[in-house]
Amino acid sequence: MWGRKQQVRIEPTPGDAPEAERLKDALRKARVEQAERSGVVVDLHDAEVARLEVLNESLDPLFQQIPANVDMFDRGISRGETPRLWIDAIAHVGMGRDKRVYRFAQDTRYGRKVLAESVNVGEMVDAVTKYLAQRLIERERALADVSPPYIRDLRQEARFDRRRRRWRAIKAFLFGLLVGFATLIAAALLFGPKT
Repeated sequence: MWGRKQQVRIEPTPGDAPEAERLKDALRKARVEQAERSGVVVDLHDAEVARLEVLNESLDPLFQQIPANVDMFDRGISRGETPRLWIDAIAHVGMGRDKRVYRFAQDTRYGRKVLAESVNVGEMVDAVTKYLAQRLIERERALADVSPPYIRDLRQEARFDRRRRRWRAIKAFLFGLLVGFATLIAAALLFGPKT
């Protein structure tokens, strides 16, 4: 059981040679088919990138209208495993599962939000135009506010907190006064002179 086993050599018979050749041929055919399939995957990937480049070129006139001092949009195609056309740091256009549908999505705190889906390039240009307009308006509102909102809110919060602490202290003092007065009356009634 624990010792070495004797190796038995099987001599190939003349009838086994064609089976070995068939196996080699089958392996060769399988490798060729697998290479063709991976070539199809590469072709699909290249087709996705090409469709995103078409959309990117159709967005050129839109991005030329953006003022030069606005640097919040950084458009470009990432050619990773899933190619994407990035509009800015949080929004991108990718291809759907069927590789024909454009999907415009935005990453939010709560996950990815699909803003638009379409097969038509024109509809996607309209969706990106709407998104850019909303982002530019948000930027204008943020710049129009003189003091940053977080500083103003902190000042208001500090005032409110001081008032709350002041009223809490006054209430505690009045409650202590009331409890002390009630204790004095109770002690006077219990231990006072009996007549």
